[in-house]
Amino acid sequence: MKLAFSAAIAMTMLLAGNAQGADYPERPITLVVPFPAGGTTDIAARTIAQAMGPILGQTVVVDNRSGAGGNIGMGVVKRAPADGYTIGMGTIGTQSINQFLYKDMPFNPEKDFTPLALVLSTPNVIAVRADSDIQSLKDLIAKAKGGKGKGVSYASPGIGSSVHLTGAYLEKLAGMEMLHVPFRGVSASMPALVGGQVDVLMDNLPSTLSQLKDGTRVRGLAVTSAQRSPSLPDVPTVAESGLPGMDVTAWFALYAPAGIPNDVEKRLISAVEKALKTDAVVQQFTSLGATAGNVSGAALAKFEKEERARWGALVKERNITTN
Repeated sequence: MKLAFSAAIAMTMLLAGNAQGADYPERPITLVVPFPAGGTTDIAARTIAQAMGPILGQTVVVDNRSGAGGNIGMGVVKRAPADGYTIGMGTIGTQSINQFLYKDMPFNPEKDFTPLALVLSTPNVIAVRADSDIQSLKDLIAKAKGGKGKGVSYASPGIGSSVHLTGAYLEKLAGMEMLHVPFRGVSASMPALVGGQVDVLMDNLPSTLSQLKDGTRVRGLAVTSAQRSPSLPDVPTVAESGLPGMDVTAWFALYAPAGIPNDVEKRLISAVEKALKTDAVVQQFTSLGATAGNVSGAALAKFEKEERARWGALVKERNITTN
């Protein structure tokens, strides 16, 4: 009798869960962006949110929660109910780098999230003022090595960002040292470059592409990907500029809290994959110099693991800290 009753309860719960998943989503979904508005993470999030809304039949609302290299926002995602109504735009920084930099992480990137899908990847770009005497990456390296006490300073969107790590990787390959000057997003670092407070700007390409194409205030020296960006065909890669082996791209992916129902997870992954194939998203990402993602679920988890091994080793070797 007890066994029959227990089986009935279990079946009722299973059917209720399936019904809940079938009805999902019944209200708007919040997409937490762990960085300020205007940067590449925000652009990627708003683009994919707008495309996912019609597919899911609900609005996807973007909520910027910046701070601590993205840890604050992704901490919000971790603590949210595992029901699929709160998701987050994780990045190479929050999911692969921060754990090696911050002592008090508010989440475990490997255990506290359900990987949904890679949204986009993009090269980082190395840029200078249009009137800078640094005409090429070779000039930059020469100036950094023979600065006669002045050295070379470079701006990034923050300590521990993929852009900061790109700078560290560049220093390693070139055998040089530069002064890293962190800012809170490109909205602060771009004026610092144009105003002469820093010599070089490193950032995700989408955030600076319009300024680079305009060319009146900012000029690109090199992109960090293995191939040139179709959006900036005249800007060489770092490898072409004399440092072979440089292939760095920033990436951005969607995550839900760990433990969401399987059918909700599948619904979200399907919505992202469909959104990434829409003409609006493809055209927007292409115009930004970015590439739409093509991995999801377990494949994304595997990719993250490889990235953690790569960047964790660099952080340790270069003794990079948040202090």
